[in-house]
Amino acid sequence: MAAISTQSVAAAGKLDTPVANGLSFEPFDLPASNQRTLGEPHQPNTVIPLALQPSNNHTGASSVSLDAAVDTIRTLQQNNGTLTDLLARHGTLLFRGLPIHSAQDFSKFAHAFGYKPHEIIGIVVNRPLLAPNVAPANEAPKEVLIYNHNESPQVPHAPEYIFFYCHRAPTIGGETPISSSVELFHRAKQAIPDFIDNLAAKGILSKVTYKVEKQYAGGSTLAQAFGKDIVEGDDEATQRKKIEAQIARYGRGDHTTWEWSDDGQTLTLTHRLPAIRTQPGTELPTLFSALAAYYKNAQINNLTAQARKNAVSQVYGDGSPIPEVYLQKLSEITDEIRVLHKWQQGDVLVYDNVIAQHGRQPWGGEQEDRVVLASLFDGTVPGPFGSQDWEKLVQAAETAMY
Repeated sequence: MAAISTQSVAAAGKLDTPVANGLSFEPFDLPASNQRTLGEPHQPNTVIPLALQPSNNHTGASSVSLDAAVDTIRTLQQNNGTLTDLLARHGTLLFRGLPIHSAQDFSKFAHAFGYKPHEIIGIVVNRPLLAPNVAPANEAPKEVLIYNHNESPQVPHAPEYIFFYCHRAPTIGGETPISSSVELFHRAKQAIPDFIDNLAAKGILSKVTYKVEKQYAGGSTLAQAFGKDIVEGDDEATQRKKIEAQIARYGRGDHTTWEWSDDGQTLTLTHRLPAIRTQPGTELPTLFSALAAYYKNAQINNLTAQARKNAVSQVYGDGSPIPEVYLQKLSEITDEIRVLHKWQQGDVLVYDNVIAQHGRQPWGGEQEDRVVLASLFDGTVPGPFGSQDWEKLVQAAETAMY
């Protein structure tokens, strides 16, 4: 039988689905530095991450086949989206003890959840494809801190689910942070209500700059961001037309504008976006943001942070700056509610990107001592917090029209 049983989901009844191969998952505890009980407004006794492993009926990963794990995942998802429901409650799931040894294995496992692969439009980091819908999580130098954030809050088209697979775990550092952006909103509303009120009323102006050449180590180029339809021989006018057609796929109308400069070497997009969104199903508000990350990264990363700041900047939706005191408090709250996932080789973390934040700690040793791959997927687009037109988000159009 395929089963997951845990105190925090007991109210939903026994989660038991017949699978011919007999594989099942069971929850297990992690150290306090790696797992915590979520605060309000989450349901009582809800941990993040919910850690799952093959049940005691199996002697270890060597006795579990990847095909059996994939079949079990598919069946659990076909049973009313069991794992999607767990993600919506816990925010993050950890799978450990499975025979995932390569980008191809990881791709097969991630696709078993049945989500639609996410196409990144306007990518700001370089993610070369390694297997179907699998790329490096981030190729920035190992000294660079990437603080807690939701994926792609600087653009209108963000994934709903993120999968991370640890192919090689560092000995020192390199943890992946985990925190709830629902709890972050709740705590920030209590501690800095004026900040939340301003975000709700004004939203965010997100300015993203793309250049023909990458702006920092691990960053993307203009061609990687919007040039997928450009072919050799296209003149400058045709290239611009194809790039602008990709931007139009966001479906944001006047809420996304752009400007060319430096004789076509630089393209700057300005998006008016909601930093507060709501979780589908519960309608709980979630602070979908990288504001604390921009603040914290700038403090730690020095020159690298300045290059990133030049590429992405965010202010209130009316153009006024966000007071630093608010960003400092936001990072303090994040420090209090986050845990740091200590990777083991073969681990897979799955995030509900609408309600959970991730990041990356620096590590010791060599750059190649930590190899974490990512796979991004679409789901239900989060809803608006209010009723203003700029708060509404949609899935990007399937194809560009030009």
